[in-house]
Amino acid sequence: MRLLLANANTTHAITLLCAEAARRAASPGTEIIPATPAFGPAVISSRAEDAIAAHGLLDLLARHAGEVDAVLLAVSLDTALEAARQLMPCPVVGMTEAACFTACLLGTRFGLVTFGGTGAYRDRIAQHGLASRCASLVGVAATPQAALADPAAADRLILEGIETAVAEGAEAVVMGGAALAGAAGRLQARSGVPLVDGIEAGVRLAEALAAMRPAKPRTGGLAPLAGRDSTGLSPALAALLRGG
Repeated sequence: MRLLLANANTTHAITLLCAEAARRAASPGTEIIPATPAFGPAVISSRAEDAIAAHGLLDLLARHAGEVDAVLLAVSLDTALEAARQLMPCPVVGMTEAACFTACLLGTRFGLVTFGGTGAYRDRIAQHGLASRCASLVGVAATPQAALADPAAADRLILEGIETAVAEGAEAVVMGGAALAGAAGRLQARSGVPLVDGIEAGVRLAEALAAMRPAKPRTGGLAPLAGRDSTGLSPALAALLRGG
């Protein structure tokens, strides 16, 4: 199968980091196709950047529509997840969505550790209906760029964050963010609870959904669009709005 790994920000180093983690997790025969948007924020760390990134991500997905069997959004806030599901003809999985649901299968309550603020994660977890299962949200004092530059220092902060999450009741901990791809594998031996990598969980769930070949909804909020006019969009994205 062909799995599109779609970053939603324009930092190519994060795309490559996620692609490495995805290839380690993928089953034999699964081709990982990493992709970075042509425009948008370098890193998504605000609501405004998330909204801007949604356009870049949907434009990216449109260019691959009909050519892949599933999509994994390699972005911590599951940017444009519902819109992507409506537009794309194949299953679409968000990395944080996949990680949080997987964590619920491993512990009664889960925690999430990320770089920086946690408010957007709180909102996203609530949108996924998992607020009551979330015991802890921990933001460590580092940025994705700093983690790429000094992984060892970032790992120390992440381990401290994991300890905090466990102390607050987490029985499994999600590594929140594309820049933390691969961290669960590195740190699992030093943690007393299961650590969940969103890329690994997302690859496995995307593979399962692609194998199931689920039908696309024909009614409801995720039903495909048809006959919608637009101005200034790329030809590929405009075609999806028209139902092409």
